[in-house]
Amino acid sequence: MSWRKIAMKFPGTCIICNQKIDANETGLWAKGLGVKHEKCASKEVKELKCIVCGGQAGCAQCEFQDDCDRDVVSGLCICKKCSDFKDSFALYQDSVKKNFAR
Repeated sequence: MSWRKIAMKFPGTCIICNQKIDANETGLWAKGLGVKHEKCASKEVKELKCIVCGGQAGCAQCEFQDDCDRDVVSGLCICKKCSDFKDSFALYQDSVKKNFAR
């Protein structure tokens, strides 16, 4: 993931603080991830792992980002790729059973 400093041509929303970034303001952009304020670049976003595949869950793009307590959710997230599988719920259940077996 490579963040590039850009002059915003259009307004956007920071993926860290969810505040507006105005046109002509300087922001940081990464393909597929979005934009963020320069001041937010130092704030670390805790990225959870997908319980099914072990890859990154995609917290910055998650529709539940504003309501998620990442310390409570821990290893129970599923990434977009795995959630799009036909049998995603069964895969999720099997992964939870395997990872949290008694």
